[in-house]
Amino acid sequence: MAKTVRDSNLQTRAARARLRPQKPPYWCTLRPGLLHLGYAKRHHGKPGYWTVRSYGGKVARGSPYVINRLPGAVADDYENANGATVLSYAQAQDIALARENITKGTPAGPMTVATAMQLYIEQHLRTHRRTARDAEGRIHALVLPQLGNIRLDDLTLEQLERWRDMLVKRKPMNGSKHRDPTTEEAKRARRATTNRMINTLKAGLNFAFKRAMVNSDRAWRLLARLPDADAQRPGFLTIQEAKRLINASDEASGFRDLVLAGLHTGCRYGELIAIRVRDFDAERGKLEIRRSKAGRSRVVVLSEEGTTLFRRLAAGRAREEYLLRRGNGQPWTRNKQERPMREACHRAKIAPPIGFHQLRHTWASHAVMNEMPLMVVAKNLGHRDIRMVEQHYGHLSETFIDQAIKAGAPRFGLVRKSNVRPLR
Repeated sequence: MAKTVRDSNLQTRAARARLRPQKPPYWCTLRPGLLHLGYAKRHHGKPGYWTVRSYGGKVARGSPYVINRLPGAVADDYENANGATVLSYAQAQDIALARENITKGTPAGPMTVATAMQLYIEQHLRTHRRTARDAEGRIHALVLPQLGNIRLDDLTLEQLERWRDMLVKRKPMNGSKHRDPTTEEAKRARRATTNRMINTLKAGLNFAFKRAMVNSDRAWRLLARLPDADAQRPGFLTIQEAKRLINASDEASGFRDLVLAGLHTGCRYGELIAIRVRDFDAERGKLEIRRSKAGRSRVVVLSEEGTTLFRRLAAGRAREEYLLRRGNGQPWTRNKQERPMREACHRAKIAPPIGFHQLRHTWASHAVMNEMPLMVVAKNLGHRDIRMVEQHYGHLSETFIDQAIKAGAPRFGLVRKSNVRPLR
């Protein structure tokens, strides 16, 4: 990226402290007539924030400029810059220029890890992934505090390895507060989380590399994933446990229907709550998932029981209504399944309690144990191929594989019955 543009009023914390709060931001020109970086000074000791003013073209009325605040970031007026939530003047300028370069389709020069990851979020995740919000939260929590300030051209393999090793040793996040962090399973889970974050980091940095924003990808290309991190999917319910969970789920709140839908489809919670009446094909017994976690659509084939369930849910409903609703008629929303799931597990005496996502594992596990071909299981779950199914559920089919080989392997008549009898 171009050399930092100097501005005596904005480039240091002390200089900004001397400014008076005012409604229009203090502007610094980055590209004459085209791009400006603004600093909005606030009252009552609150940190200011950075804005960007870019030329949008001639308009009949109003200003031809578009003003946007840099998302989720304030100025380093009272805290040290971290490249993510707190930005220095130079970092804010880098992000403003990089975003403008992406928008205009022009190549950018050196940028920081924070800049690259923010562009990856804005230009790719939010467009192509339903999990953009979760991924963005993990990036801000687990990547940027340690790596955000480093320019991509200065990033080394040693820095990335230190970040990776630190991530494995970190304290459990809020979602894991009920898990004993000293158990082998908890340690494996942290290694698995670290490997997922390595994949996310590499994807963001490769996004910048492919757009000529960095000269080399060697540092992160050589970063190795941690071994012994993957495990077979635990926690699926037996048929008896699933029946107890169904009976223990609150029917009046609509949660029982949600549990039934999860057990009959193997769909994720986010996929289920987005299904509308028009997405259910009663004649063919199929559900259309218009956008999955990976951003792709798929068709889920239902069993007879599943078809009967969704026929009941869709009866007399308008096409655009959500198929699964809460007891008050409102649609299910983010994280609203967690509390009723804990309560249902407690009433059903399922210990330790499972999360809603394990209903997906339950469907997949029983499908594999019932000798459904792995490719069919993968297709209904929304995977591109059978690798994920083999990795997490393949062990469940070993008994059935043994039986199939013993029953169907060729025989050549060379092994004859012996008349030798063992002594008692």
